[in-house]
Amino acid sequence: MSRAPAVAGRFYPGHPDELRAMIQGYLEPEAAPQPALAAVCPHAGYIFSGAVAGKVLSRVAIPGRVLVLGPNHQGLGQRAAVMSQGDWLTPLGEVALDPELGEALKQASPLVREDDLAHRHEHSLEVQVPFLQMLRPDFRLTPLCLSMLSYPECAELGRAIAKAIGSLGEPVLLVASTDMTHYESAQSAQGKDELALGRILDLDPEGLYHTVAGRNISMCGVLPTTVALAAAKEMGATSAELVAYTNSGQVTGDYDQVVAYAGLIIK
Repeated sequence: MSRAPAVAGRFYPGHPDELRAMIQGYLEPEAAPQPALAAVCPHAGYIFSGAVAGKVLSRVAIPGRVLVLGPNHQGLGQRAAVMSQGDWLTPLGEVALDPELGEALKQASPLVREDDLAHRHEHSLEVQVPFLQMLRPDFRLTPLCLSMLSYPECAELGRAIAKAIGSLGEPVLLVASTDMTHYESAQSAQGKDELALGRILDLDPEGLYHTVAGRNISMCGVLPTTVALAAAKEMGATSAELVAYTNSGQVTGDYDQVVAYAGLIIK
């Protein structure tokens, strides 16, 4: 099946030429892309978070396979919903889904279920795809939409992802889609987000999960980030880098009620 865009014309331009021009403005042509195990990118409207995504993905060598993990904002479908058959459409064209990686994930973890319903209206994964298309037009996509997972389930899923990737014998980039603190002052958001980002920089998925829950940090993509971090550690990650941190006040001028955005690379 083909998954149609759900937020083209809202989160990002619906016209191909406008979309290409906007993304090109966020990419950094002087960057020297390097292999990475995982990236953490925001998923707001491009005018708010596109610059962060562009800085991160410009620095990453995009392989032929990409597994994008995002939170389920809609509450639809399975708790770990993968799509592995058909393609995804964006204004930039079709992206083939990856049946081989999808099957390997389902074999490695009973949590992972084939399910298009969770993806039908979800923006958190969709907004990553045009950036990836611009950087690697021929990549194969595996979207994994996550909700309501305990930490032990996140850890198990991370191990399963590492096992599935290992079975393919070729690199797969993990992209964890998340925004940071929502609708607090910029000062409050930064204070809370530094706690969560510290756990990512320390390669501590369990600490991230419990810090976000215990400190009431409204990081919507804590599950995909925890899972991606656990998988990256299983695959041998040794370092994480904070590439950019900003908030919506930089665009709106309102620093009393911001949404914050961070971008990181894990190697």
